Amino acid sequence: MSTSPGTNFDDARFRADARTPSQRMTDGDYYVADDELSAHTKRAVRLLSLYEQAHPTDPDIARYLLAQVLGEVGQDVEIRPPLWVDYGYNIAIGDGSWVNYGLTALDVAPIAIGADVLIGPNCSLYTAIHPTEPGPRRAKWESSAPITLEDNVWLGGSVVVCPGVTIGENSIIGAGAVVTRSIPPNSVAVGNPARVIKA
Repeated sequence: MSTSPGTNFDDARFRADARTPSQRMTDGDYYVADDELSAHTKRAVRLLSLYEQAHPTDPDIARYLLAQVLGEVGQDVEIRPPLWVDYGYNIAIGDGSWVNYGLTALDVAPIAIGADVLIGPNCSLYTAIHPTEPGPRRAKWESSAPITLEDNVWLGGSVVVCPGVTIGENSIIGAGAVVTRSIPPNSVAVGNPARVIKA
């Protein structure tokens, strides 16, 4: 069952679905987090706490811990802690990418960060989607849509990238922008909601 945010929910159909919440999440359908997903989150939190401690003094241990959390880590990647994720394993980051302090990456769906990407401090990548109807939202239903930052993208400080957005290669997003729609390659976008001012 695949629904989009804002549609009517069929609770009986949801309850009859034999897939686990993790399978439903992976399929991009609405789900309610269970103990298994909660355990994955707790694991990521524990490992990233150790990563934060190791980062300034032991880069080899820090890189090992980062590789245990994230799904894919390229060569010469630098991520300054703190880093916050939902699960971590849905995040891939390419060679030479550099992330400043305070990235929040809610990876309910895949987050693909290309090569040579620069991410400023306190940026947020949100794949999670909650229903617009109050009942299903109160019942903790959730869905998601993936985020892609193509090669050589630069996010200024405090940028927010919303679910389902792709930012094309070589593009720059100005500090404080809220990116609600995909941005073409070789663009500069600013504002809330972000709009392209140079293509």
